[in-house]
Amino acid sequence: MPLSTSRRSRLAAAAVAGMTGALAFTGLTPASAAPAPDFGPNVKIFGPDTSVEKINAYLQSISATPEMSSDRHAVFFLPGTYGSAAGEDDPATATGIVNSEVGYYTSIQGLGTAPGDVVINGALHVEPQPDPRFGASSLRNFWRSLGNLSINPIQRPVDADASSPRPEGIEEPHTMRWAVSQAATLRRVHIQGDLDLTGRYGANAFGTYVANSRIDGAVISGDVRVEPAQAQWYTRDSAIGTWDGYGVDYVFSGVDGAPATDFAPGGNSSQATTPVSREAPFLFVDGGEFSVFVPSAKNNTAGTHWSMGKRDGNAVPIDRFFIAKPSDSAATINAALAAGKNLILTPGVYSLDRPIRVTRPDTVVMGLGYASLAPTAGTTALEVGGVPGTVVSGLTVDAGPGTDVLVRIGTANGHGGAAMNPTTLSDLFVRVGGPRAGQATTSVEVNSDHVLLDHTWLWRADHGLPGTTGWTVNRADHGLVVNGDDVTALGLFVEHYQKEQVLWNGERGRTVFYQSEFPYDPPSQAAWMDGASEGYASYVVADDVRKHDATGLAMYSLFTAGFGPTGPLSGPQIHVASAIEAPGRPTVDFRSMATGVINAGGGIRHVINDAGDAVDAARPNGAVFGMTAVTRLPEYP
Repeated sequence: MPLSTSRRSRLAAAAVAGMTGALAFTGLTPASAAPAPDFGPNVKIFGPDTSVEKINAYLQSISATPEMSSDRHAVFFLPGTYGSAAGEDDPATATGIVNSEVGYYTSIQGLGTAPGDVVINGALHVEPQPDPRFGASSLRNFWRSLGNLSINPIQRPVDADASSPRPEGIEEPHTMRWAVSQAATLRRVHIQGDLDLTGRYGANAFGTYVANSRIDGAVISGDVRVEPAQAQWYTRDSAIGTWDGYGVDYVFSGVDGAPATDFAPGGNSSQATTPVSREAPFLFVDGGEFSVFVPSAKNNTAGTHWSMGKRDGNAVPIDRFFIAKPSDSAATINAALAAGKNLILTPGVYSLDRPIRVTRPDTVVMGLGYASLAPTAGTTALEVGGVPGTVVSGLTVDAGPGTDVLVRIGTANGHGGAAMNPTTLSDLFVRVGGPRAGQATTSVEVNSDHVLLDHTWLWRADHGLPGTTGWTVNRADHGLVVNGDDVTALGLFVEHYQKEQVLWNGERGRTVFYQSEFPYDPPSQAAWMDGASEGYASYVVADDVRKHDATGLAMYSLFTAGFGPTGPLSGPQIHVASAIEAPGRPTVDFRSMATGVINAGGGIRHVINDAGDAVDAARPNGAVFGMTAVTRLPEYP
């Protein structure tokens, strides 16, 4: 249930008081803000003196960006309060609120030193799309984000006025809807009420990631046993009032208020802390000056950490960054990096005839508005040398003509890295096919030690613009190959590659939350064999690895070969022998594993190695609404 106004206000006041006391920065008034750096035409900065009408008109004008567009948008709010709270108890009466859907390739962030410095009365929300199977779906609501702000949720249909009738379930008081699937991050956000992940709407979704955020009320995800809902979700280092929902794979690490572990038959996996974490860097304004805060890495974290003291990270002045535009060449960008600059990539698509190369320790590479790297000559898009402390955040990478590796961290057999200062990749999204034709053997290759992957979606496209997808079109073997030791992945999404989705060769690897789908499009079983074995396992740990740890893995199939619009065709269906392959030793530990057949034919013979029940289209079990079959395995070995 939504929080009462009085209780919500007390919680919000306490949270803001706690944040303010931890900060050593001075306040900011709009008049004191220095002119913004030249971030180019696709960055919009609002101040509290900007009218709500102007803010809403702009946000709504960019909310209809197509899924495979090359448009990119970053929107920032200077510290202050935006919109009126007068209608918070009855959104049907609300006027003067900031209210818009957040569209594709749009990031919206506050420019304060804490989330409470920017307060939005209204809703920056995402709505389900029409779906012929379920009526509504969020399965393609990708690539958008919110960060570093507080929202007092007052949501109305975007095009409705105060006299419009209230659509059923759309205008819940003190509730904002964030109906998304992959690559739609909430970071450093304070929701002063409930957050609806489509649970009240009843829309199908394969959702995403919340980190370092506070939700005062309930997180409402729906119940996949009886209706379309969020199938999976990862929440890290946050605080929530309650979690209201039932899914295939909900993982919590370091979350105050998380439900207890209840996996098989339930879908929850909770860890008291996150083993290692490093928050994403962010722009802020203090004393009228723009800077980037680069958080430090921490071990065994829990709850929100919004303070910006010396132990929490470093504030890097904006003049220590090269602010790139899409018209800048790779040579120009590399020259700035070699001269000692950090890098901000403003929104747009960067056509690269050579890799962007990072060779200096502690370099920051930060994309705004889903800035996209697009290699044009079969080269790597981004290469990070075997140096510690590099931070890469907020980038999309699109494969071009046949590339071996799109993102490479470290050199082969190079190792290196630093345990207390890990190279970190946050919100890194790689695509092979979709917006343009491309092929790449491996999307991300990690050769260095002590690397942290903090939310990645590596995607061989199953749909896109004409001519960009197909079994022989967007060829790609692996999403992630890990050769380094002591590598940690938090919120790892890898889908549709043609061989192993993840191949882990390094020692002491850790994964907290993994979601994967096998390729939809093998034309036949004969075309998709790993030697004598049916298909390729999704998550593979090499035979000689002595220690590995993974929690919360969900792997699904939807094999379309031999399956027509009305059901199975004649001939054999495609299967994969096992979703996970790993050495069967006690120090290689897997917990909370689920497999499922989403639709179409065939299935998965085992969960891990030869353990775990099969899921098969020929034997539906009705465990999840809209899926053919689902099974779980709590632990292996």
